[in-house]
Amino acid sequence: MKTILVPFDFSEQAENAFEFAKGLAIKNNAHLKLLHVLETPTMTSLGTMGTVESGYGIDQIYVMELVEKRKKQLAAIEEELTNSDFKFSTKLIFGNPYAGISKEVSEFDANLIVMGSKGSSGLEELLIGSNTEKVVRNATCPVITIKDKRDVKDIKTIVFASDFTKESATVVNKLKKLANTLSAQLCLVKINTPSMFENSRVSLRSMQEFIKDHELQNTKVEIYNSSSEEEGIIEYAEDINADMIAMATHGRTGFLHLLSGSIAEDVVNHAKRPVWTMKIK
Repeated sequence: MKTILVPFDFSEQAENAFEFAKGLAIKNNAHLKLLHVLETPTMTSLGTMGTVESGYGIDQIYVMELVEKRKKQLAAIEEELTNSDFKFSTKLIFGNPYAGISKEVSEFDANLIVMGSKGSSGLEELLIGSNTEKVVRNATCPVITIKDKRDVKDIKTIVFASDFTKESATVVNKLKKLANTLSAQLCLVKINTPSMFENSRVSLRSMQEFIKDHELQNTKVEIYNSSSEEEGIIEYAEDINADMIAMATHGRTGFLHLLSGSIAEDVVNHAKRPVWTMKIK
């Protein structure tokens, strides 16, 4: 974990993610980059005769002032961290947040994304989603989503929810490295639901084989019954007072995503704890 990217919009959740990322950067001697994507209003408008006209005036003045404000804010953060125990940099770009984050992940060769999440529900969750959800669904590296203040030093128990048959070695190895870095225990949990029920003996056998195959240390296993996988994961984490939830995401998009949904994205939206996710390739 040598490169950590933090998408930063100056919100409370982004500040919390930034603080958490700084703790990880110190532990890993990593390069932490703060990325601010500035969405600018379209500088064109439709004229009275239906022609496209360039936009001037108050919109342009507002954007120019905002750009200067953000530059000064980022410069102040850089100055504050000049003598920090890790390499730090900032970047300001313009455009769509998700597209900007995706491009920077590739150019920066990010090993981890840490970003704030406000969560969503109802119609917004169904129709629109969020930039955080899009990143969780499609990122090529692990993503940690943060809602409230969390200290890296307090992450001692990580719930890893899975069916323990489909996770790729890459996903497990990345999670194992994080757990080792934090000296955290991995609590492997299989959620039993009415529609996806599995005999306990079968589940436990699969989980023990999973631990052996991936050479996991400092683990415990649990089978947990709930009405849905999402609710079961969140409830189990609450019951044992876990510090983080970890799971893989299948990166479904388009019509398939609307039909099947994503358990990982639902957990990211509704869990109060930090959530670590990684797409299965």
